Amino acid sequence: MLKGFKEFLLRGNVVDLAVAVVMGTAFVAIVTAFSDGVINPLLALFGGSNQLGLGFQLVADKPATFVAIGPIVTAALNFVIIAALLYFVLVHPAARAKARWSKNEAALSDNEVLLQIRDLLAEGRENGSGGRHES
Repeated sequence: MLKGFKEFLLRGNVVDLAVAVVMGTAFVAIVTAFSDGVINPLLALFGGSNQLGLGFQLVADKPATFVAIGPIVTAALNFVIIAALLYFVLVHPAARAKARWSKNEAALSDNEVLLQIRDLLAEGRENGSGGRHES
């Protein structure tokens, strides 16, 4: 049972997932800081002189009825920025590397097949069949 658990932990998928979670968390922190420092102040420009930011108030003179649009826009921009960063920093390079390595593996497997054919032909010549297969 412990051996199976060890194999599960050491599989590539689990390690990749752990790395992705850590990298994603780091990107979230960076993007959130960017949003708080740059995007939110820019959105506040569109909010006018209202202290509450970008949005609208359902009932005049009741701050509790304020519908904030700024956090929704910020969250959407955070999502797009994080998705783009993860794609262009992790997913795309990994896919290119995998395609490059899989070509090398395919070439090796073709070479192995050719070597097996060569060995079979050599074996057939040693047996005197001249490389022909007789039934």
